[in-house]
Amino acid sequence: MSASYRSKFIYSSTILVAVFILTASLISVNKRKPKVPPNFLWIVSEDNSPFFGCYGDEFATTPTFDKLATEGVLYKNAFANAPVCAPARSTIITGMYPPSMGTQNMRSKYLTPELIKFFPQYLRAAGYYCTNNAKEDYNMNKPEGVWDESSRTAHYKNRQEGQPFFAIFNLGVSHESSIHKSISNDSLRHDPAKVKLPPYHPDTPEMRHDWAQYYDNIEDLDGQVAKLLKELKDAGLDKNTIVGYYGDHGGVIARSKRYVYESGTHVPMIWRFPKKYKHLAPAKRGSELDRLVSFIDLAPTMLSLAGIEPPDYMQGKAFMGDYQAQERDYVHLFRGRMDERIDMVRAVRDKQYRYIKNYMPHRIYGQYIEYLWRAPSCRSWEEAYKAGKCNDVQSIFWNQKPAEELYDVSVDPWEVNNLAGDPNYATVLNRMRGEKERWMREIKDTGLMPEGEMSRRNQEQTSFDFVHSPAYHFDKIESAAVIATSRDAGKLNDIIGFINDDDPLVRYWGATGCLVLGAEAKPAVDDLKGLLNDNSPDVRITAAEALCNLGYSDLATPVIIETLQDDNLMVRVHALNSLDILGGKVAIEAIPAVRKLLGDRQGRDYDIRAGKRLIEIYGG
Repeated sequence: MSASYRSKFIYSSTILVAVFILTASLISVNKRKPKVPPNFLWIVSEDNSPFFGCYGDEFATTPTFDKLATEGVLYKNAFANAPVCAPARSTIITGMYPPSMGTQNMRSKYLTPELIKFFPQYLRAAGYYCTNNAKEDYNMNKPEGVWDESSRTAHYKNRQEGQPFFAIFNLGVSHESSIHKSISNDSLRHDPAKVKLPPYHPDTPEMRHDWAQYYDNIEDLDGQVAKLLKELKDAGLDKNTIVGYYGDHGGVIARSKRYVYESGTHVPMIWRFPKKYKHLAPAKRGSELDRLVSFIDLAPTMLSLAGIEPPDYMQGKAFMGDYQAQERDYVHLFRGRMDERIDMVRAVRDKQYRYIKNYMPHRIYGQYIEYLWRAPSCRSWEEAYKAGKCNDVQSIFWNQKPAEELYDVSVDPWEVNNLAGDPNYATVLNRMRGEKERWMREIKDTGLMPEGEMSRRNQEQTSFDFVHSPAYHFDKIESAAVIATSRDAGKLNDIIGFINDDDPLVRYWGATGCLVLGAEAKPAVDDLKGLLNDNSPDVRITAAEALCNLGYSDLATPVIIETLQDDNLMVRVHALNSLDILGGKVAIEAIPAVRKLLGDRQGRDYDIRAGKRLIEIYGG
């Protein structure tokens, strides 16, 4: 090899090595360089089921939602874990099931462990500017440092230049209150005559009108979403922002919101990913996914999309992003106290069936709730029932509940054909029931405590901590609750055993079992009398109500009246619920005590609402 050729070879080799080293260095730097995080725009609407064209509703006028679905990913099986706003938000903001924390009852603010954070706190720690416009209503006390802004003026435009943002805009145009005041038929854009009523709703003018007005509100909602999306695009941010939309629970005509059916829990949910972040999308544009997702999964999913590992304590699982988890087989749903009316329901939904366990089957579905009754459609339904104008399906709402319900949603979307007693579905029933029990055991469900007892204990210890302590005998309490609410008179000896248990929570379910059985509980009279002096006011009230039903109102009524003076709000609400159900002579006898309780008090406290109802009916 000549000297000149050798020199050229060495020079070329040196250049190649240098280029290699430089390239490797750039690659290394690029790997170390943090990726630009996406912005997030959340659009949340209130009280609406998937009444959109993109979900197959031909009566709906929703061009914006329909276009958004073609640009993004639509979830066909998205669910609110609670069919009402505050417990649903408690689920969303924490990634925790409210029955595990004691936050399942409507508008209650009990203590929760410091361990449990609101997920925007994690986003803020990662540098995000977090805003909420404007609803909070988390059913629990808000910790410090959740939002950079939370008000009607909160907006992502107020962030520092270049700062990533997470912004929520809550739209209330579809809220339940929007049908409380009827507009004229001439002003409606959707024709009441063309409304397809659910089979459980009677065909009254008010019912058709409220449905049509509600569809008008959905159209208005569509327009508001269009403005938010245009604002994002005009700001030049649409190519850097992941848009998530969902409804906060179902609604809004009676038997939807507040009820754990499809009509109350199935929600619309659409996500749009710009090209820059399409690698985070779960499917290509225009896809419709049947994956089961629910609100418990939103907090970990948001963290996952931001590249943040969700904390171990969260009970939800990410369904998108870097930390996406395996798909769920079930979603879990719950109902607690709704405003001034006490109830407890747990439900399980897979892709075909919905199972419901009613823990208070002795209460009718259509318990009077002052806010719900403001809707003309609800009042017209009750009037039609009382006038004998409702068929069997439409009358169910005004009757006591079965212990269990099972529906094949694939063929019965309005859930009117209860299969729980059909032997052909025994295998499905047992599977779904078992999943309900497994889940309740896993989260140590606090709902097995009456709320008066739970609020009393919460003054010393959070409900979460209590149910994870040796003092909470979950298996024994849950077994008592299931047997007591089975409507099986053959279990009366077991129920009498619960009445005499050392644990007040077991005694409560024993007394409840006698309420459920009604006249068939007569052999338990002496045991129930022994509970009239129980240390737990909730046990005393429940036993007294059962005794009133068995003909011992002279002995039991004073016990209920006396609890109206209890310092515990939820004990008073329990007593007022019992008086309302008992009615007649018992309610009339309690009126002086109810008047004393209310005095000059005004406001939205639930004992005030329940007390006013009693005075209106029985006050003379």
